[in-house]
Amino acid sequence: MDIHFVDQVSVEDTREAHLKDLAVQEKYGVKYHQYWFNEEAGTVFCLMEGPDKESCAATHREANGVAACQITEVEGGLYDLFMGENQKVDHGLVRQENGQIDTGHRYILTLDIIAKTISRKSINFNQLKLPEKSKNIALQCIAEYNGKEVRTSGFDSIVAVFKTPEKVLRCAHEIQKELLEGHRNSEPDSVDIIFNMGISVGQPLTEKEGFFVEAIRMSKRLCLIAGENEIITSTLFEELCDVNKLIKNHISFRTIKPAEQQFLDNLLDIVENRISYHDFGVDFLSRDMGISRPQLYRKITALTSRSPVTFIRDIRLTKALSLIKENKYNLSEIALEIGYHSPSYFSKCFHDKFGVKASSISV
Repeated sequence: MDIHFVDQVSVEDTREAHLKDLAVQEKYGVKYHQYWFNEEAGTVFCLMEGPDKESCAATHREANGVAACQITEVEGGLYDLFMGENQKVDHGLVRQENGQIDTGHRYILTLDIIAKTISRKSINFNQLKLPEKSKNIALQCIAEYNGKEVRTSGFDSIVAVFKTPEKVLRCAHEIQKELLEGHRNSEPDSVDIIFNMGISVGQPLTEKEGFFVEAIRMSKRLCLIAGENEIITSTLFEELCDVNKLIKNHISFRTIKPAEQQFLDNLLDIVENRISYHDFGVDFLSRDMGISRPQLYRKITALTSRSPVTFIRDIRLTKALSLIKENKYNLSEIALEIGYHSPSYFSKCFHDKFGVKASSISV
């Protein structure tokens, strides 16, 4: 699949370009199947088969005198998962079931569920895994709203893709209601849960990223800054969906603006790259972000409802939880990996966040 950035191009222009590709494709051993056109975003995505990337690029160059901004090999099962099977194709142009042009937009939902023990006793490792009941509730809701689960690494994240913004938002709302209802009816001395959701909008490729890589990453990052039991999404999603009508009964929902989304990307790029540095903190983050400490405090607090110190700590401890569940490292190694010199202090911080000392988890 490839991506082209186009300006002032009509549907007729794209159809003519596709026909030109078909006219010369045999020369390069390439077969162009179909394409997606997003007039508002100024993007065209082409799906083709060929012996290599250069052959596909050469077809475009000879047929239309243009070069793709990126060409990415896509595995068939992953393609079907995101783009769908048995698509409606009109002379190469992909359309939705209702006949409207398929712009290539897909909607990614990431649900993070973290178990937190109510009991003070030592617990088994399996108790911190994603609770089966909560997982099944979420997966059932996803299926009911025609979403498809995307298999990713990690015990506590569920990622799903949807074709329409309305379906993903209704699904997120239903999951939110069901999990909160389950929380209210939970038994004492059991494992409680904290959950949050991020919804992103993405297209198959970007200029630098592979197949829906950017969309999945943004969905996960939105999850990371969401408050407890909150759904968070972007302004672009709000523009593509009648959010106000659909969320009037939502318990907790938030939208971030484009400038906030860009700030979030820069922030997490820095934090994730420096998380293992024991001396990494607010001063270093302020310097790397190029803003003053007061500005950093205001921006992070407004975006995450947490102070910079708490936000950095939460990212470290969330990573620690994932490393513990991998069962490959001892606690001293994990503490160093996330920037803690003292395993005992790390265990204390872990207990404060998750309700259990890391050292008490039996794996």
